[in-house]
Amino acid sequence: MLSIGSIVLGASDVRRAAAFWMEALGYVPRDEIDPRWTVLVPPDGNGPGLALGLSESPVQRHPRVHLDLYAENAADQAAEVERLVSLGAAHVDWDLYPEDPDFIVLADPEGNRFCVIDTGRT
Repeated sequence: MLSIGSIVLGASDVRRAAAFWMEALGYVPRDEIDPRWTVLVPPDGNGPGLALGLSESPVQRHPRVHLDLYAENAADQAAEVERLVSLGAAHVDWDLYPEDPDFIVLADPEGNRFCVIDTGRT
């Protein structure tokens, strides 16, 4: 049986990306942060890791793969979006929002898109 070990994101500055995602998720480096490759993990070891690899590929406007971060309700979602923006995330002018979205699209400092989902609406 397979399981997800880590999710991999490209970054032009691995250290900057690691700093953002460590603050965003409360993850810690699995090993010493290398400027070419690093893996961040939950401090308790439960859950997938987030690997950051040096990449020169351009960021996709509509990426085929992205992270969904879950918030408990609309207030939590708004607070988390504000916190993430204060850490360096940016709002994305997303042209594919449905009429009443339960998600907000952001980009990390490297431009990688991710969503903050209000799970209280499901």
